[in-house]
Amino acid sequence: MTTSAPADAVAERVVLRYAPVTDRVADELSKSRYSAYLRSAEAGPVAAGDAWEHFVSRGCGTTRDVTLTVETVDGGERIGEGTEFTFVPAEEASGRDGGAGPGSEAGRDDRAGG
Repeated sequence: MTTSAPADAVAERVVLRYAPVTDRVADELSKSRYSAYLRSAEAGPVAAGDAWEHFVSRGCGTTRDVTLTVETVDGGERIGEGTEFTFVPAEEASGRDGGAGPGSEAGRDDRAGG
């Protein structure tokens, strides 16, 4: 067992898997204000496997529910002011399948012909 950081150390980076996977969700998550919101909303202990239910803006006052699941935590065991977030689509986090790429229709596109 190795200890690289004290138990109360602030995580440097948290990788979050998100679903549903849509261009709009990805765009909203990439904004600095969303990371600032998460640092406040999820401040405190964090561990791989934690799942958080949040939402993102869909414009015009509407929202979309999003599930964020912690994939990895680097450099500490709690979220604080210095924590950075990296967002990866759920499909990529669980294994690349060569599926939808940037610009493709989002969500569950398994009905598309092929």
